[in-house]
Order: sequence, then C-alpha cells, then structure tokens
Amino acid sequence: MHRISDEQRRARLGRRHLLAPSTRAATAVEAADAVVALHATDAATVFLSACARLTDASVAAVEQALYEDVTLVRALSLRNTLFVVSRELAPAVDASTARAIAAKERKTLLKHFAEDPGGLDADWLAAAEDATLAELSSRTHATGSELSAAVPALRTKITVFPGKKWETEQGVASRVLRVLAAEGRIRRDRPRGSWTSSQFRWTASEPWPVTPAAEARAELAQSYLRSYGPATEADLKWWTGWTLTDVRKALAATGAEEVQLDDGSRGVVAPGDTAPDPAPEPWAALLPGLDPSAMGWADRSFHLAADHRPALFDRSGNIGPTVWWNGEIVGGWAQRADGEIVWRLLKDPGKAAARAVEAEAARLSGWVGEARITPRFRTPLERELSAG
Repeated sequence: MHRISDEQRRARLGRRHLLAPSTRAATAVEAADAVVALHATDAATVFLSACARLTDASVAAVEQALYEDVTLVRALSLRNTLFVVSRELAPAVDASTARAIAAKERKTLLKHFAEDPGGLDADWLAAAEDATLAELSSRTHATGSELSAAVPALRTKITVFPGKKWETEQGVASRVLRVLAAEGRIRRDRPRGSWTSSQFRWTASEPWPVTPAAEARAELAQSYLRSYGPATEADLKWWTGWTLTDVRKALAATGAEEVQLDDGSRGVVAPGDTAPDPAPEPWAALLPGLDPSAMGWADRSFHLAADHRPALFDRSGNIGPTVWWNGEIVGGWAQRADGEIVWRLLKDPGKAAARAVEAEAARLSGWVGEARITPRFRTPLERELSAG
C-alpha cells in the first residue's frame, strides 16, 4: 500500500488548491473548481477565497462570473449550506445533494402550514410560487422585500411551533423563496450594496437537468478526491453531509485507491493518484473564514496544530481568517476599522515566512481597497486583532 505523508499532503494542498503563486488561476471558475466549491454563507468569503487563488485578484472578475456570465452559481447543497460551484459541476451537486435538501425544505414548510390554523396547504404554496415567478419574470430581478410588496401571498404570516414555549409568528416570504432557490427555480443575483453584502436580489432560473443521484455522487466524490485526496470516508461524509452508505458507494464507484497516512489510518485517493506531487515554491496565504482549504476535511491535523484551534474557531466549529505557510495554518488575520490588514503568527515559521505573509497582506489590502470585511462567524483571534 502506498504511503502519503503529511508533508506530501501539504504539498498537494498548496499546488492543487492554487495557493502557491506559480499555480494561481486566471479565472474565478478555475479557482472554484480547484477546491470543488467555495463556501458562500458569508458573501465576502466567495471573493476572498477566489481572489487568494487568482493571479490577478479582482472583485470585478468574480462578479462577472457570478452575475454576468453565470459560470459560477450559488446552491444550497453540501451540509445544507450555501456554496458557490462552477456551472459545469452544478448538475452533479444538485443531483447528489441539493435535490434532497430541496425536498426536505418543501416538506418542512408544508408541515408548518399543516400546524398553522390558517389553513395553508400545497395548493396555496403552488399558487404563491407561481405568482412570485411571474413577478420576477416581469421585473428581471427583485429583492425579497420588493417581491413581498408586489405579491400579496408573500406577506402572509404563519404560527410556527404552535403551543410550544418557542411559538412564534413568521412571514412566509423568506421560506417560499428558500424553497424556490433550493429547487433551482430562482437564483441569487447581484446584491444591493457592495460585494460584501448578503442582501441579494433574486432572478428567475431553470432547474438543472435530472441526473441519477448515485451517478452524481460518484462524480462529486471524484472531484473531491482530486482536490482533497488523500481523505477518509469520515472526511467525505462530513464535507458532503451524505450518509456513510452513500459515501462508501460513491467511493466504490470512483475506483478510489487506499493509501496509508502518517497517523497509521487509511485514506483514499482517486484512481492512480498515489505519486507525490512536486513541492511548490515556498508560499504564504491569507485565507478567509470558512475557506475550503481549512474546511475540506473533518480531520485537519495534517495542516492545523491542535493548540491553535481555540484561537481560530468559534464555538460552533467555524474557522475564522487564517494565515498559511507551506500548507500549514500558522496564524490568523483580521481587518481593522481603518482598513489595515493585521495578523498574528501562532508559531515562529521563520523570517522568510514572515516576509511572505507581509507581502500577501499587502496584496490583499491592495485589491480589497475601501471595502470593510467583518466575518459572519467571529473567532477569538479575529475579534482581538480587529479591535487592535
């Protein structure tokens, strides 16, 4: 059995995730495909993750891919979380993961209707969806508030969890739009405000072509292994949110090969992908909270020291902005109110590393410009640095 060391895994990460300067991408789509999917819960993360991997970092280039060419699309998918994927990979993500999430979203909404004394049902929901889609078609795009003002059904309120101590009254607009988006019938368009804003407009869309779920899971697993292998079954299960049975079937369908890892456990790689990648040149990176390179595995011990976790993660397990050196997380960074990018190293990787981190901070500051970035999930070190 081939053995792939932690050092080799870090070399793969730098090269395959396009973080070493010589490997950086020319387009935002290439940057996204290199890590399969960009975390998009925080709107700024998409841009920060993509531009960290671009030769010429540019907000405009990412916006062009998202809103003009639509070669990158947002999807409620892996782990029931919002991600950005390339249009080419989107059908596999939809069939393998998002379609089941959409069905669950619809079922949950109808359950709330059934519990509410107002008598809403599937027919009412279908009519509300038709009215919403018709309004969007006439407008091209609109915010949720604009749609609620134009479509009376979206102003309806329901009682959620009636009779429970957490009973509350909620509007249906956000839930109806969430179902439509999960099913691919509408998509998030350019936001109000800057690229850091999550106040998206909505526009009509077409659902992705139907693909057998098992076939789509095999395709997505193959993409994951090419970017993140070696990985374990537990890594892929965590990353996708699939059942262990589906993970094992998908890996079997790809013909994944077992390899031995440094800790004595066994991982898997794509067929034939056992040879070591040449180590790239020394590199530093400042990556945003929830970046794929930090979130791609359930077990991150090969690139993250256990004693660094308390400073870099929030209480829910979300990682904040990180500083990398040659495939290892060595610190964290933040932006202060005056725009200054500041960082702290949690270990001493040497003078060359410090100079490279400083250069990356300058590069980041240069393309971010006047924008101000506050991560949605704030971590101890990020809070401390930003307070300065």
